[in-house]
Amino acid sequence: MTYKVLISDNLSKDIIYKFNEADIDVVYSPEMGKNTSLILNEIHNFDAIAIRSDTKINSALLNKATKLKVIGRAGIGIDNIDLKLASNKGIVVMNTPFGNATTTAEHTMAMIFSSARKIPAANESTHSGKWEKNNFIGTELSGKKLGVVGVGNIGSIVVSLAQSIGMEIIAYDPFLSNERAKNLKISKTTRLSELLSQSDIVTLHLPINENTNNIISSENIFKMKKGSILINCARGGLVDENAVVDAIQKNHLSAAAFDVYLEEPALSNPLFGLKNVICTPHLGASTTEAQEKVSFQIAEQIIDYLNNGAITNALNAPPIDSKEAPLLNPWIKLAKNLGSFVGQITDAPILDIDIEYVGKVGELNFKPISSVLIAEILKPLVGGGLVNMVSAPLIARNKGIKISEIRRDTQGAFDSYIRVVLNHENILFSIAGTIYSDGKPRFIQINSINLEAEPVNHMLYTTNIDKPGYIGALGMVLGEANVNIATFSLGRDKKNGKALALLGVDEAISDSVIEKIKKLPQVEKAKSLNFF
Repeated sequence: MTYKVLISDNLSKDIIYKFNEADIDVVYSPEMGKNTSLILNEIHNFDAIAIRSDTKINSALLNKATKLKVIGRAGIGIDNIDLKLASNKGIVVMNTPFGNATTTAEHTMAMIFSSARKIPAANESTHSGKWEKNNFIGTELSGKKLGVVGVGNIGSIVVSLAQSIGMEIIAYDPFLSNERAKNLKISKTTRLSELLSQSDIVTLHLPINENTNNIISSENIFKMKKGSILINCARGGLVDENAVVDAIQKNHLSAAAFDVYLEEPALSNPLFGLKNVICTPHLGASTTEAQEKVSFQIAEQIIDYLNNGAITNALNAPPIDSKEAPLLNPWIKLAKNLGSFVGQITDAPILDIDIEYVGKVGELNFKPISSVLIAEILKPLVGGGLVNMVSAPLIARNKGIKISEIRRDTQGAFDSYIRVVLNHENILFSIAGTIYSDGKPRFIQINSINLEAEPVNHMLYTTNIDKPGYIGALGMVLGEANVNIATFSLGRDKKNGKALALLGVDEAISDSVIEKIKKLPQVEKAKSLNFF
């Protein structure tokens, strides 16, 4: 059988030869990604598609892609891919999470230099026949403090580049361990406000999610040092753009530089035309080297999948041999639930993740199970587009997180189960789960407290002091908020000791309801959890 691949975005033409060498037919048609009707008429002919950001892999396309087996995204972002529907249709989605890191970091540094030395304005003035040296007195970077918000793959490269020119680094990253910060030779703060008030320049390197959306709000912008510079080459939506306009006009910020925007393509924006603000059209990954690198990486991944069944950098599928799938799949589903639980409740730097395989599950090839579990823990920390089953262990190592996998003989009431022990800033959290005879996962223990709870889409987790009246008080808060309880699991270590509750509910619980639950006198912790 000869496979057929469509390249519908502007990738390197040289990858055509890579596919041909592997006896795979390829159609190179980068204009097709911008022509909805054309790609919809043709997509049913292809087994694979290689894209960047122009091609929209939406429901209309996926419903016509009757032969499609794999989607290859040359780059990190997957905003243009309906990942859930692709997964439901059994289509593997791959990306190249590390191919653009260096070039994005370099673009960040270019923005820092340009802002500090007023290069764009000076260039425009000189081209217009003026000689205005006194209008463009800049700021020397050596010896200045660079505040790096998010020290992942890109952020750590920015740190290294900035240190090479003599900048002092202060970093804010809730999941940056002390050991990792020490190895990078940077000062770590646990308070964003401290970084903002101390830094001469602030640069962002974060994913966009519910925790980071608008993280640089108007309030936080005015916590920045007067005369400082703000750089965003990460994601649109991290910064309140209108607040930047206000801060520039009030001379609170001396300059700002943006490569990403809340709405893209950004054909208009309140930042445009503003003095001392540099704007570029999402060029972070736009270098010849980066384009070549990610093009060849995604081609190699697609070829390996089609010809050998190998899955690399998959966002929706672990690396599993087809013969192992029936045995591994239930445990992989459990691992996703366990990892997601841990990732959603963790709000401190992770030092260690210990994964215990007890009983028969320890006899399986548990590496893909571990990869899924680690990926789910890390997703809230680094963004779902960056982390996957292959990259998760590397990302964990880069963050200084130690991973251990332990096989144990059967012990306790269950023949086989998985237990995760998390050490975050020397505070231990543990959770265990198993597969019941119905083939469905169950949570069976949290912090050594036994219980039984089936994961559902929306859940509420609380820890409390075991005193009479708590269940009634909790039920009243949820009832007043019109939240319907589907399942209710309780556990405690001893009478009047520590207790916990894990409830399945019909819809996600709002932050305002969580705050009301936290105010109940017995409650120590309350968290809304979502499992999909």
